[in-house]
Amino acid sequence: MSSNMQVENNGASNDVSHIVSPKLSEAKLSEPAKFQSLKTSSLNLSSLNKTSRTKKFTDTPDLVCLSHLRWNFVYQRPQHLLSRCAQGKRVFFIEEPIFRQETLGRLNVSQDDSGVVVVVPHLPEGLSEEAINADLQVLINGLFIEHNINKYICWYYTPMAIAWTCHLQPQAVIYDCMDELSAFKGASPTLKNYEAELFRRADLVFTGGQSLYESKVNQHPNIYAFPSSVDVAHFGQGRTFEEEPADQANIPHPRLGFFGVIDERMDIELLAGIAETRPDWHLIIIGPVVKIDPAILPQHENIHYLGSKDYKELPAYLAGWNLAMLPFARNESTRFISPTKTPEYLAAGKPVVSTSIQDVVRPYGDLKLVRIADTPEEFVTAAEQAMQEDTPVSGWLNRVDAFLEQISWDRTWGSMMQLIESALAQPLFKSFASTQDATVNGTNGKSHISTNIPEAPSIITREFLFDYLVVGAGFSGSVLAERLARNSSKKVLVVDKRNHIGGNAYDHYNNHGILVHKYGPHIFHTNSREVFEYLSQFTPWRAYEHHVLASVDGQLVPIPINLDTINKLYGMNLNSFQAEEFFQSVAEPREDIRTSEDVVISKVGQVLYEKFFRNYTRKQWGLDPSELDKTVIARIPTRTNRDSRYFTDSYQAMPLHGFTRMFENMLNHPNIKLMLNTDYREIQKGIPCREIVYTGPVDEFFDYRYGKLPYRSLDFKHETHHTPVFQSAPVINYPNEQLYTRVTEFKYLTGQEHSKTSIVYEFPKAEGDPYYPVPRPENQEIYKQYKALAEVKPGIHFVGRLATYKYLNMDHCVAQALATYKQIALKA
Repeated sequence: MSSNMQVENNGASNDVSHIVSPKLSEAKLSEPAKFQSLKTSSLNLSSLNKTSRTKKFTDTPDLVCLSHLRWNFVYQRPQHLLSRCAQGKRVFFIEEPIFRQETLGRLNVSQDDSGVVVVVPHLPEGLSEEAINADLQVLINGLFIEHNINKYICWYYTPMAIAWTCHLQPQAVIYDCMDELSAFKGASPTLKNYEAELFRRADLVFTGGQSLYESKVNQHPNIYAFPSSVDVAHFGQGRTFEEEPADQANIPHPRLGFFGVIDERMDIELLAGIAETRPDWHLIIIGPVVKIDPAILPQHENIHYLGSKDYKELPAYLAGWNLAMLPFARNESTRFISPTKTPEYLAAGKPVVSTSIQDVVRPYGDLKLVRIADTPEEFVTAAEQAMQEDTPVSGWLNRVDAFLEQISWDRTWGSMMQLIESALAQPLFKSFASTQDATVNGTNGKSHISTNIPEAPSIITREFLFDYLVVGAGFSGSVLAERLARNSSKKVLVVDKRNHIGGNAYDHYNNHGILVHKYGPHIFHTNSREVFEYLSQFTPWRAYEHHVLASVDGQLVPIPINLDTINKLYGMNLNSFQAEEFFQSVAEPREDIRTSEDVVISKVGQVLYEKFFRNYTRKQWGLDPSELDKTVIARIPTRTNRDSRYFTDSYQAMPLHGFTRMFENMLNHPNIKLMLNTDYREIQKGIPCREIVYTGPVDEFFDYRYGKLPYRSLDFKHETHHTPVFQSAPVINYPNEQLYTRVTEFKYLTGQEHSKTSIVYEFPKAEGDPYYPVPRPENQEIYKQYKALAEVKPGIHFVGRLATYKYLNMDHCVAQALATYKQIALKA
């Protein structure tokens, strides 16, 4: 440990730095009184702030930021946010230490033009980690005394700072998790442990993007996604600048530009590939090279490295580009990044091509604001298309401007300030560190994390109220949340018991990298143009028509029963007219069609009923078809032609990137807050909402007043096989010989190419999560009683399969939710 330290002022004042007493390094952190007699520099409030500003800050807590980034390195998220913060409070930006061949530990303290006080520790080289942390603690304590920092908020960008700030007692702790730092080159192996500690201490957590939010959401109860924002006015100058910067003026067109840090996140092979494929194009790269050897960067005549530029200069460079690019590598260090430059490029009116970085693909790629490409060939093709696009005709620039209006830094900081003020007034999860109880259960290879969230406060400021509490993040809840937030500008809190959104339609990539549906196959089809066009706002589609085979008498035959089914099953060669005659000959008409058995036997007779329907229905419902309402099997038609499609709807398609991605886009709105692993009853009193949208079981809502409504549930057995194809159809039904009802192979549904394949077996059962309301007359009578209660319940809207006790397809859920929203909007 160094024996002497000093505090140095590099700010506007002319104060002379003084050497701090050697005793400073021996001072105990728990005894700040020992610092009072030390001779330090006269640097104080008056030297850093004008008198008027000092008075304004008297009752406002200071903000002390601990950062791994240099304030004067690249102008990005911390600078945007903290410069705005400095307009209302003192902000101290403390950087990680610089190590030099010096004997004295010291602080360089200066004030930026924005008002932010930048603090740079300088320490002697060769110190142990323990000595570094001890010296930093002492220097920071001296800084706090020197500047009278008594009431303050700690704002962390780096969890590593916990090692030398754990003794501080801030009014609130904020973690602005801007990146997954543990994935960066040279990250400390202890970083994850420090981050876990920071999560325990934090009152409030922000993330720099949506994918990072999804990665961290279960680690803290009060976490919010704040993706990259933009200073539109600043970068909008890129649309009007005419004077070229000198070092760019003589570079020929077309120009493809990039600005930002050049490090391990840059796909240098892609860069080289673009340059080689199109030697007539010129690639302009602006920014510092860090953590990688500059010698490994591709050197071509048409690649121009212009070095670092000041933030103020960037619009002038952008103005001279034909296209802006984001040539990021796809690796661990880019998995959760949310590049600030994406909206900055767009604000300058430049077409953008990016590699498939998650937080660029959504929302920018999905909204067709940015083109996505990963190989040099794809990148060149996308760039050609982008540079040739007639943006006024396509409406691209209008869509860009409409999107950018929602993501200004001013708006982001305003939202953050509301949350900070709420945390200061009465921290919602102040006791989180002491009450958190995370357990991991490895049963069946599954990890389950349970968190005990402390009781919410009884009083919350009006700014923190929600207009609507939406219970359930499936189709019904998500559609209503999106409509209320986007169309009616309502503040919406969405709560779900599960640890994911999407309800039963949730899909994810398994450990083998195959996209699977966790709760069995979900095939989208609808005859409603309104439903299809609504969902098309949140996903591109993959055309898909569903086909099913049934295992009957040792053969696989099409289901629904069609001409080929009959011919293969009976070894005949009937045509369509003969098939119609065949069905007439085996049908056993019934005068009164009441049950599912009546429906089938009246159409195809007893034999086909036994082969295809009876046992399948018994397994699926736990009841004989004679005990089920006619609507159950009436959904399954028979055909006299060779049409083997399971559905004949006008619109048949699958979300191109999966259902979960579609739900993410639906719920990605600043007015929507999402809480997972949460029972709405736990937070209902603590977070009052004006109205409720309820999509759970209606009998559960009313505490089973009239008894429990019967549901059928399912067990799923997922398997992955080391073969490209497992079975000859997307789904094979087993109406007779097996305990399971069907087997689904997901790659048919998703179109994914993979050397392996994943399947799922479905086992219906009586108990478990409610999936299917059991359609029997006596159950409908019970539901009618609950419905009567629901209709007189003010301020609560019951929507969805479970809340209305109806067997609804996905499109029906969407249609019902849209209809409910129209009623709400009309009433409002």
